[in-house]
Amino acid sequence: MTRDSLSPAARLLCDAMTAGFPGPGDVAALRAAAVPGPPGPDVASVRDTLAGGVPVRVYDPAPGAEGRPLAVYLHGGGWVMCGLDTHDRLCRELAAASGAVIVSAGYRLAPEHPWPAAPDDALNVLLWARAQAASLGCDPGRVVVAGDSSGANLAAVTALRAPELVAGQLLVYPPLDASMGSESVTAYGRGHFHTAAHMAWYWDQYGGDPAHPHVSPLRAPDLSRLPRTLIVLADCDLLRDEGLAYGRRLGEAGVDCEVRLYPGVFHGFLGLPLPAGAAARTGAAAWLAATP
Repeated sequence: MTRDSLSPAARLLCDAMTAGFPGPGDVAALRAAAVPGPPGPDVASVRDTLAGGVPVRVYDPAPGAEGRPLAVYLHGGGWVMCGLDTHDRLCRELAAASGAVIVSAGYRLAPEHPWPAAPDDALNVLLWARAQAASLGCDPGRVVVAGDSSGANLAAVTALRAPELVAGQLLVYPPLDASMGSESVTAYGRGHFHTAAHMAWYWDQYGGDPAHPHVSPLRAPDLSRLPRTLIVLADCDLLRDEGLAYGRRLGEAGVDCEVRLYPGVFHGFLGLPLPAGAAARTGAAAWLAATP
């Protein structure tokens, strides 16, 4: 597909979102722009607590049930913005549609807390979730790490750090290589909401050695121990090729990996009122529900 291959509805949304979105460099303005969307569906139990010192929000669609999957959800936002409130609707939808308990993690943000603060928080939440799984009516052997954008990077890193603790990883348009050298960066780095300039600035704020696999998971030498994986990608996204490459490497390493590439949409489509967004949310929830 070409640079101008957004669907008409996606192009309208993309242009509207871009018009009001700050450029890279102003942390306060970016955080102010990251406001929650409309409320999500009712979930039987929603509570805030701490997981290893990290703020989390626990969504339980059916208190009293047993043996369900549990997903640790890591929000996007370039490691710089967003949080529990901005992703509340998405987590509610995933919990309601999948029947799984969702633990949304409010990890520390850059630039105040650069790498490895966020991945350390993500790992701490995973450890807490495993320990609490039975009391939450979940199977400790059915714990998944999930996330969108920078949160998907954190999910991938967490799976690399503790593959024996996760039954799956759900990665939605993840940034996986700080070098940003793929063709999709050139093709979709402007005019598609999430720009190459933003992404480069986010990487700079996040810090860490770009060659380290816990920064750039695509550079990990061995992926063979990773769990069942679903990678969700937008075709008109500068991060597309990184996700495709990671999917190929996982398959070559013998990992059960599915890549779902949605045409005509841009980075961030998972939470948008687009048919592809609804399809991706439904598909992700079904994949989560089927965690073995």
